[in-house]
Amino acid sequence: MSTECRLSLEDIFPESRKLIPDNIWGQLSSVNSQDIDPVVFTSRLKSHNDLDKMYPYIADLASVELAVHNASVFSNPASMDEKKFALNPTLKIVPVSWMNLPSIIIPKENNQSEPVKKDGFVVVYKQSGRADIIVEDATDEMLLALKIVVEGLDLRDVAKAAETTVWPLYCALRNSTARGALVEQQSKIRRSLSYPRGKNIDQGFFSSDVFTLQWHITQSCDLHCRHCYDRSDRANVSFDSAVKILDQLYDFCTAKNVTGQVSFSGGNPFLHPDFKKIYSEASFRGFALAVLGNPVSSEALEDIVSIEKPVFYQVSLEGLAEYNNYVRGEGHFDRTLVFLDLLKEFDIYSMVMLTLSRANMDQVIPLARTLQGRADLFTFNRLSIVGEAHNMLLPDKEEYRKFLQDFLQESEVNDVLTCKDNLINILLRDKCKELFGGCAGHGCSAAFNFLSLLPDGEVHACRKFPSKIGDINTYNLLQIYDSEIAEKYRMGPTECAECEIRPVCGGCLAVANSFGLDIFRQKDPMCFMKDNSSN
Repeated sequence: MSTECRLSLEDIFPESRKLIPDNIWGQLSSVNSQDIDPVVFTSRLKSHNDLDKMYPYIADLASVELAVHNASVFSNPASMDEKKFALNPTLKIVPVSWMNLPSIIIPKENNQSEPVKKDGFVVVYKQSGRADIIVEDATDEMLLALKIVVEGLDLRDVAKAAETTVWPLYCALRNSTARGALVEQQSKIRRSLSYPRGKNIDQGFFSSDVFTLQWHITQSCDLHCRHCYDRSDRANVSFDSAVKILDQLYDFCTAKNVTGQVSFSGGNPFLHPDFKKIYSEASFRGFALAVLGNPVSSEALEDIVSIEKPVFYQVSLEGLAEYNNYVRGEGHFDRTLVFLDLLKEFDIYSMVMLTLSRANMDQVIPLARTLQGRADLFTFNRLSIVGEAHNMLLPDKEEYRKFLQDFLQESEVNDVLTCKDNLINILLRDKCKELFGGCAGHGCSAAFNFLSLLPDGEVHACRKFPSKIGDINTYNLLQIYDSEIAEKYRMGPTECAECEIRPVCGGCLAVANSFGLDIFRQKDPMCFMKDNSSN
């Protein structure tokens, strides 16, 4: 800093100057009529006996003020590493023997607290994108978060040592990030820049902060549905293998700077003999947990809630009682309604999924009215004509468009209905309404923010049809995700490449596969994007 623009000590230490008598200030602040270096000034304060008697906290106060000054003039941030959390480059941690000093420097509503003798730390930093300087006594939570980042600690090791789970540690990191002491790196799960960027497409649809592993831990099931897409004989994942997979997922999420979610499914995941243990291991690693399954007993629910309440529990209904029971078995409809009430008792968010075909399309809206007030969310996926569904039919394009129009209209008055199918965005676009995220928040999310893992280790881009992209017994999750075949699924059909709503659409690969199309080239056969002129 040049002499011309150099700040005076009074500017750097304004609160200290208010306290220090003029004669002492003159002694401490100059040598041969020249201001001394601010660092030297603070060291002189520490050894001045008279000041120590008057204001024993004065040296600490000056050290904090110097940190505030340094943060205010900080202009050359150091390069940050690639990890999810990094220190705010302006952050200064000042060890002090007195607390409440921040209230002297930045008083809040004229409520200045007296300094209290207590060893601790004051953190000083400039919030990203703002001129404000934050000065605060460091809490134990913040110090823990900073220690984790500075020392590059693995949250799993810290959790084990503290006999807790990863989640509260992760929350500590997120809380310190929200305050600005830490900086959270961008997710590396991002759409290719070659994607079209329509004028109504929120840029948030191009990246995902959450990655979901839909994990089919068993093929065992207490139902035998007429449209089941996979009744193949696959051995349960073993507990030891499950733990290794969870560590792989943890490492994957760390490498991609995302939060992980595990959606347990099957079959019925509760029929896996080690489900509770696997669920507990997933909880320990801080993943958000969900269940895609069948109705279970209150005791079974209590078992998992005692570990961690799932963020949602999804069950399936295929229409009104008679048709649903035809597909899923006698009594299933009533059992599911009772189970939805049970989920409400446990305060678990309930989701109902319907597999839509020509046979049950006209039952969706009546079922939605039945579920209103009973479920938290009801939506549908179109049928994938694989496995035992080979004799079932999908509606034709025009039938489906009319259905979607009715569905969208009903959703405006029935809050249980939720849009999921990507093609609904065509209608929203036509109506100049805000587009939504499509199937899994980013249009077709096959191999993007979602992968499906089968009990024997096969990894699929989408569970609704055969879309194997690797085997976790041969390659790790990161290698499989970054593979060339996974990228092909992420890009989707080339016929959709120039579509302005592609980031929130891409149709349904499983439906295209049902019609025997080349899913990497030909678009969803039920897409009606080019038929809009008739509306």
